[in-house]
Amino acid sequence: MRGSYVLFVKLKKDSKITIGKLGVIDFPEGFYCYVGSAIGKSANLENRLKRHFRKNKRKKWHIDYLLSHPFASLEGAITFSSRKKLECFIAQAIEKQADFTVDNFGSSDCGCKGHLHYFKTGKSAIHAVNKVEI
Repeated sequence: MRGSYVLFVKLKKDSKITIGKLGVIDFPEGFYCYVGSAIGKSANLENRLKRHFRKNKRKKWHIDYLLSHPFASLEGAITFSSRKKLECFIAQAIEKQADFTVDNFGSSDCGCKGHLHYFKTGKSAIHAVNKVEI
């Protein structure tokens, strides 16, 4: 199965985290929605999500740096099955509801502001994702 997904990440404490080439970023305590995709010919949405939920992995993407932080926990995920790349559409829809978007996070291969969005509460993060209409 191919498609896009949203990861729900909880950060339990304000943290300064080095995110690959982006450098050190200040992350406030709260909830984050990260939008990604598994679209390519050899991509598999289920395998991508399994990788994100694994604790031990090589840091390949920006989200890997956040998820490896001791105060971060991956709380869940929602998927959007599709052969079309909907990642940017979803990220832009969530951005409209977010308290802020982390600039350039997860968006080095597109023109989006970022694919990681901050919410003070988990309820507001879930509400924002539920409003996405594909």
